[in-house]
Amino acid sequence: MTFPFLQIHSSPTPMHKRFGLLVYFLLVAFLSSISAKHIVGGVITYTCQGNGNYNFTMKIYRDAYGGGATFDDPAQVAVYQCGTNTPCNLLNTNNAIKILGVPLSFPVIKITNPSYPCLLVPPDIQVEEGVYYFTLNLPLSPESYHIVYQRCCRNNTISNIYNPEDTGASFSVEITPQAQLVCNNSPVFDVFPPTVICAGEPLSFLHSATDPDGDQLVYEFCAPIKGGGPFGTPDNPGNPSACNGVAPSPPCPPPYPPVDYILPTYSPTAPLAGNPVVSIDPNTGLITGTPVTLGQFVVGVCVYEYRNGQLLSVIRRDFQFNVESCEQTVVADILEDEVIGDQEFLINSCGNNVITFQNQSYQESLITSYLWEFDLNGTKKVVNTKNATVTFPGIGQYKGIMAINPGTNCGDTAIIYVNVFPAISADFSFDYDTCVAGEVSFTDLSVTGSNQMVSWTWDLESGVTSPDTNPVHLFSTPGMKPVTLTVLDINDCEADITQVVNWFPVPPLLIIEPSSFIGCQPADIFFNNLSTPIDSTYLINWDFGDGKTGSEISPTHLYETPGLYSVSVEITSPIGCTTSASFQDWITVDPSPIANFSYQPNPISSLNPEVTFTDLSIGPDRWQWQFDTDGTSKLQHPVFTFPDTGLQRVLLTVTHPSGCQDTMVQYLDVIPEVRYFLPNAFSPNRDGLNDFFIGRGITDGMKFFSMKILNRWGEILFVGEDPESGWDGTIMGHSEPAQPGVYLYQVDYEDSRGNKYTLSGFATLVL
Repeated sequence: MTFPFLQIHSSPTPMHKRFGLLVYFLLVAFLSSISAKHIVGGVITYTCQGNGNYNFTMKIYRDAYGGGATFDDPAQVAVYQCGTNTPCNLLNTNNAIKILGVPLSFPVIKITNPSYPCLLVPPDIQVEEGVYYFTLNLPLSPESYHIVYQRCCRNNTISNIYNPEDTGASFSVEITPQAQLVCNNSPVFDVFPPTVICAGEPLSFLHSATDPDGDQLVYEFCAPIKGGGPFGTPDNPGNPSACNGVAPSPPCPPPYPPVDYILPTYSPTAPLAGNPVVSIDPNTGLITGTPVTLGQFVVGVCVYEYRNGQLLSVIRRDFQFNVESCEQTVVADILEDEVIGDQEFLINSCGNNVITFQNQSYQESLITSYLWEFDLNGTKKVVNTKNATVTFPGIGQYKGIMAINPGTNCGDTAIIYVNVFPAISADFSFDYDTCVAGEVSFTDLSVTGSNQMVSWTWDLESGVTSPDTNPVHLFSTPGMKPVTLTVLDINDCEADITQVVNWFPVPPLLIIEPSSFIGCQPADIFFNNLSTPIDSTYLINWDFGDGKTGSEISPTHLYETPGLYSVSVEITSPIGCTTSASFQDWITVDPSPIANFSYQPNPISSLNPEVTFTDLSIGPDRWQWQFDTDGTSKLQHPVFTFPDTGLQRVLLTVTHPSGCQDTMVQYLDVIPEVRYFLPNAFSPNRDGLNDFFIGRGITDGMKFFSMKILNRWGEILFVGEDPESGWDGTIMGHSEPAQPGVYLYQVDYEDSRGNKYTLSGFATLVL
C-alpha cells in the first residue's frame, strides 16, 4: 500500500539539489466506518470555566489524499473515574468506572499542510485537521477524570513497533484533583508537527507548548497508548464498536497498554533511534538528533504541567514520522525559448535589443533576494529585482546568470544565453473579384533583417493551410475570412499577421436540381440549390410560376394544379452582388385520377360471399383490381366471390390517360356464419333412422359448444361437447334407455366472433 505523507524537515545543506531522508508525519486513517486507515493522530486539551465547567478541544488528524474514512460523526468520547479514594491511571488500573458518554458531531475541518524551506514536498500530501469542541460539567472530585477517545489502526508499514496494523490509539487527557481545585487550564502545543526530516541531516524541531497559567512544563518522549483493535473490517469480521473493534463505542475503560516497541533498537524514549539518537529536551521541547533509517516511526510526546512542584496534568500527543528521500525545492528558473542544459537557458530576441526576463524561480515564498549579471561586451550589467529588463548593445550573443538567495544554503543559479537577431515582420496583400466567385491570390510582403526567409505558413481557413510563398485559394463558403501568414527566417525568428478577406461573391453559375420535371398532380418538388458560394446571409427570391414565391436556399414547393410552369431564382450577396436565372417550361404537372369504389352486399357473409364492386373513380381509363391474394380483375365493375372469411384486402389502382395513377384500399369483412337447428323428436330404436337427438346446420367456427338433456325433475341425463354428436336416449352413467316422453334440452355455444348463443326447448323421445 502506498501512503501519501506529511514531511518533517531539517536544516538544508548548501547544495542546489541533494538527497536525504524525508520523515513524513502520518497517523493511521480510516477508510470507512469499519476500515481503519487514514486517521493520523490527535491530542485533547481543556480550559476551565469555573464551577466544574470545562471546554475541551480534541484535534484529530486525517490523511485525506485518495479518499479513506472521514472523521467520525458522531465521535464517541467517554469520561472515566476510579473508585472513591482509589488512585488510578490509564496504564495500570482495572477499577475505572464510566460516568459519562459524549457523542460529538462532525468537526471543524482545515487543511494543515505546512511548507518547508528548500525541500520538495510530494504533491499528494493532503492532511486535514478535524477539531471537535465540547463542554462538560465535572463536579469537584477527589479522583481524576479521564476523557478518552479511541480509534484503530496504524499503518502496516510502521518500522518501530510490533503488529502496527492491529494496533490502535487512545487519545486522552487527565484532569487531576489538584487541577480541579485550582481551575487549571491545560497546556496547548504551539504548532502542528513538521512533516519533513532528512536522514543524515541534523534535526531541530521545537515541539513546545504554551500554558495559559504560566505553569512549569516538562517534555519527554513517551509510549503512545493502544486503543481498539482490528475487528469489524472486511479482513477481520466482528463488532467494530467492541473494545477490540476499529471504533470502540463507547471508548472502553482502562487499562490501556503502551504500544510494543521493537527493542532494543527502538523504545519509547528513542522512537527514531538515529546517530546521534533523536531525543527531546525536557525543558524546551526541542527535538534534536539525526535519523538514519528509512521507515515509518510511531512517536509519543508527553507534556507534564507542574505548579509549585505539584503535577496538575499530562498532555499526550501521538504521531508518526515517515522516512523517505527528499530534494531541495528552491530552484532558479526563467521563461526561456529553449533549455540547453542543466540550469542553462537560451533566449532569442528578434529585432529588439531591450529584453525583459521573466523570473519563474520556485519556491517563491522561500526566496529573499535575486541577482542578475550580464556581460555586455566587457561591461557588467547587474540587476537585483525579481524580473530584469536589460538593454543589449546590438545584434550578437550574450551570456549572464540569474541567482536566487545568493550566498545562502537555500540558493540556486541559472546560466542564461541571449541571442539578439535582426528584426522580422510579416505582411501580405490579396486580390480577387469581389462579385463573381473565384480564387483569391495572396502575395507575401514579409521582410527579415537576415534576408533569409526559410518558411511560410498560410492558415487560409479551418483545416486548410499552405506552405507556398504566394498561394492561390478558393474559399468553400462565403464570409469574413481571417487569413494568417506566419513566416520564419534562418535565425528561427518568427512573425505573423492576420488580415480579413471580405469574401461574399455570388455563384458564377446557378445549378439547381432537378434540371427538369414531369410528374403527376399533386407534385411536391424539392429544388436543391447546388450553387456556390451562398449561405443564410444571402437574399434568395424564387418564383415558382404558379403565383407563389419562396426565400429559402433550397425550397420544397407543392404544385396542386396540372399545368406547365416556368421557374426563376435571383440571388443577392450581403455586399449587393446579384445573379439570376430563369428556367422556361421547367415543371410539367399532369392530371391524376381519383380512385374510389363501393360494393354490395354489405355486410358480406360466408352464406353470401359473392360481391359486386362499383367503380366511383374520377378520370381513369384503366382499372386494376387486386382481391387480397386470391384474384385480380381489369373490369371497371367486377364481381368476385371470396373463398374465405375474415378481413379481405381490396386494392383498386386507376390510371389516367396521362399515365398518372391513384390507388384506394378497403378492407372488407366476410362474416363467418354459424347456423344450428334442433329437431323436436327422435326415436332411438336402433333402426338407423332418427336414432339420435342431434342438431344440424353450419358449425364451422363454432366454439365452446355444450348440449344438456334434462328430465322434468331437472336431472341431467346427458352432456355433450361436440356439435356433430347427439343424445342416443340413454341415461348418463347408466346403460338403460330413458323412458319415452318429453325432455328439456339446452344448447350453448359461441360463434367465431365471440357472440354467445343459447338454444332451449323440448325433445320428444318416441320408440
